Amino acid sequence: MSTAALEKQGFGATLWDYLTTVDHKKIGILYLLGGGFFFLLGGLEAMLIRLQLMLPDNELIGAQFYNEVMTMHGTTMIFLAAMPLIFAFMNAIVPLQIGARDVAFPFVNALGFWLFLFGGLLLNLSWFMGGAPDGGWTAYAPFSIWSPTHGFDFYAIGLQITGFGTLMGGINFIVTIVNMRAPGMTYMRMPLFTWTALIASVLILFAFPALTVGLFLMTFDRLFGANFFVPEMGGNEIIWEHLFWIFGHPEVYILVLPAFGIFSEVITTFSKKRLFGYSAMVFATVLIAFFGFMVWAHHMFTVGMGPIANSIFAIATMAIAVPTGIKIFNWLFTMWGGNIRLTTPMLWAAGFIPTFTIGGMTGVMVAVAAADLQYHDTYFVVAHFHYVIVGGVVFGLIAATHYWWPTMFGKILNEKLGKWTFWLFFIGFHLTFFIQHFLGLMGMPRRYWKFLPGQELEVGNFISTIGALLMAVGTIILLYNIVKTTVSGEKCDSDPWDGRTLEWSLPNPTPHYNFKQLPLVRGLDPLWIEKTQGNGKMIPAEPVNDIHMPNNSFLPFMMSLGLFIAGLGFIFRTDSTMGYIGIVAGLVIFFGSMIIRSVKDDLGYHIHKEDLEEEGAGAE
Repeated sequence: MSTAALEKQGFGATLWDYLTTVDHKKIGILYLLGGGFFFLLGGLEAMLIRLQLMLPDNELIGAQFYNEVMTMHGTTMIFLAAMPLIFAFMNAIVPLQIGARDVAFPFVNALGFWLFLFGGLLLNLSWFMGGAPDGGWTAYAPFSIWSPTHGFDFYAIGLQITGFGTLMGGINFIVTIVNMRAPGMTYMRMPLFTWTALIASVLILFAFPALTVGLFLMTFDRLFGANFFVPEMGGNEIIWEHLFWIFGHPEVYILVLPAFGIFSEVITTFSKKRLFGYSAMVFATVLIAFFGFMVWAHHMFTVGMGPIANSIFAIATMAIAVPTGIKIFNWLFTMWGGNIRLTTPMLWAAGFIPTFTIGGMTGVMVAVAAADLQYHDTYFVVAHFHYVIVGGVVFGLIAATHYWWPTMFGKILNEKLGKWTFWLFFIGFHLTFFIQHFLGLMGMPRRYWKFLPGQELEVGNFISTIGALLMAVGTIILLYNIVKTTVSGEKCDSDPWDGRTLEWSLPNPTPHYNFKQLPLVRGLDPLWIEKTQGNGKMIPAEPVNDIHMPNNSFLPFMMSLGLFIAGLGFIFRTDSTMGYIGIVAGLVIFFGSMIIRSVKDDLGYHIHKEDLEEEGAGAE
């Protein structure tokens, strides 16, 4: 259904359409809204942290509340903001870039979104139902097991529900990219963003089960006294760290590799050049993913693994710098001699390269096991982590927002406001986190509620908080830009940036079915090839045929709601009989929706089979 038709039907019809949609483009918009909401929530939590640490011996918020805010900031930003926002652009762009009409499993795609949303809402209900988790976003045992409030129950069950959705999304994109590429779209003709989406999805497939196992064991420890992580009862708390970081370090690359793909698209478009060393970039991406699974214990140099294990993980960590360095130089060589246009997305790309390089260099520093004994649990690690995650992932997401906004919404975000956002956020970011390297070297520990006067930490923390305020102002301008463009922005043509890949070949707004005829891909940057040969549009690879698109369904929403209710019931099952009622009701909704889906699928299969038999008989 077209946007104009929905506008005529009114808000109720539009809302229902989005609640039931299985269209990858609309699911991308839903991920953008959901992830954007949690990004703002995580940003507010970050501001509370920085305001508390702005002055020595500050009493702005209490110690317990600070622990909850600090825990929820990290958890929200990683699981509920960065990951869904990456999925927003993967959903909106990847099927278009490979010339597909939708993802392989549209129903599962919708289910993945609603599981993410309900898992995130369940986790944040902890604020209103006894207190949020308060032991750090890594939830280290045994504190997370012993914590007396329900906070870590919400953490374990909420992240399991969200994680199921992420795993579904990863599997869906692997199948989509492997099986649904347009004719001529070989692997070595795929855009870099599609490549990084594929590699990130493979990482999800292998990394998220480790987290799921850890959360499952934590749930049994907390709800049923299983004692997997309680040393006094024969458990081992270090096993939690291994399970968490076997997931946690690949998660960094699950987030940052798609950002690398975004910057590859932006730099080639606004340098008017083919990506330098395309094959090297592809293999560097694969190598980074491979090494990403071999380095998890560099987070654990202080637990007493011994010099041999420490050395192995240190060497593997340093090796990641090689393929990452290849990427940095290839981006620079792509820009070298190019016809560069400093649009807002290109500014973010230009700012990303030195920023991420700093994050990589400090990563090599903390990879030295002996030095890490000094860096560990100080603000040096906080600075390094944010240079990678904010300087890599968030920069990439904001660049993607400006770059692909015309594809998703048919309008260009205001360039003047976009540049204000960039400079305020970019300067604020470096003010906030660059000085934290030195605060860490001066001995300021991370996760602490306050610091005391006379420790020579006053100036650094004050500057850091001023930088965070500048980042907040930049974010507010971005929101204003989005609202202003949505309300009064003019429609743009389908290819405002003079793009090189297939998503820019489609009309604006993009039809529900994407491609009336699947395109014929004749090389890397397929649209650019057709432009340079004077065609101006893609050559179709098939005649015009009937197009069958999947029907909308309310069942993904209901299945996710069922797990949400059941999760609440498990958390409060010992507090009142309502907990047990919630478990039963939630599971009935969940499994009932699954049965309805199964029956509808079976019925649809038989109807389709009968139609085919009738067509065959008519042809005879």
